[in-house]
Amino acid sequence: MIIAVVDGMGGGIGSQIVSNLRDELPSYIEIYALGTNSIATSSMMKSHANKGATGENAICVSSKKANVIIGPMSIVIPNSMMGEVTCRMSEAISDSEALKILLPLIPEDFELIGLENKPLILLIKDAVKLIKKEFNIK
Repeated sequence: MIIAVVDGMGGGIGSQIVSNLRDELPSYIEIYALGTNSIATSSMMKSHANKGATGENAICVSSKKANVIIGPMSIVIPNSMMGEVTCRMSEAISDSEALKILLPLIPEDFELIGLENKPLILLIKDAVKLIKKEFNIK
């Protein structure tokens, strides 16, 4: 099983996701750190992802291989993260057959109605629970 964690900017969200996945899931599950830039990828790799790659093509290719793609909602919004998320990246993630788990952390010019306002760590814990349930992982 492959879980692709996608993040940009400084990779802080992605590194927290990778760290929690690594702590909660069996070691046979591969975690890919896919950064929109090298700083984000490096940050996620420091949290013990199995493999890391950077940039548009890496995200497009790896999205096809993943069983789960997880990251902030911005990863499916073209030109978000100050332009780091390209149209091709967001399209590849959206078109992937992987289960997409999107944390409701969005650009300031978007609003999502009806979501519970939770701290990031609780959102990540909910995402890990969802992965365990969806793939029958104890």
